[in-house]
Amino acid sequence: MSFKMQRVHVYYAEVEDKPGGIAAKLKTLAEAGAHLEYVYSQRSATKAGIGELYVAPLSSTNELKAAKDAGLREVQEPVVMRVEGDDHAGLSGKLTQAWELAGLNLHGLVMSVLNGRFVGYITFDTPIDGNKAATILAELGTSEDMTHSKKMSGNGVAKTLA
Repeated sequence: MSFKMQRVHVYYAEVEDKPGGIAAKLKTLAEAGAHLEYVYSQRSATKAGIGELYVAPLSSTNELKAAKDAGLREVQEPVVMRVEGDDHAGLSGKLTQAWELAGLNLHGLVMSVLNGRFVGYITFDTPIDGNKAATILAELGTSEDMTHSKKMSGNGVAKTLA
């Protein structure tokens, strides 16, 4: 199995909880050329009429300027990690169980599969937890249990946080 895990630098803004509240901010980013791979929103648990928007990646000068103009700012919490790799039945259970046994508490988890590949976004409380999770993922990626053969189909690759 081949896995890749890396930190996602996430940008955040509050939005009005009404039709178009998110659309205006995403339109501004699109006009600046942003190609977003991560868009997450939810209603605020503490502020009535407010939503929360998280997006990534943003890197070019135009994208960063547009983000600032739209009221988005980079946030350090939660720590968001993107994981991708070859799909395997039971993978999410094995992965989350390994993290549980290591004492890692997940802040959030979303995983999807398409054409034999999976991609997921996992949020952790601290960069230390994210680093620990990446190490565990690399170990799972090279274990025989995950590859179903003595000849491994690839090495687990995990990037730790900078």
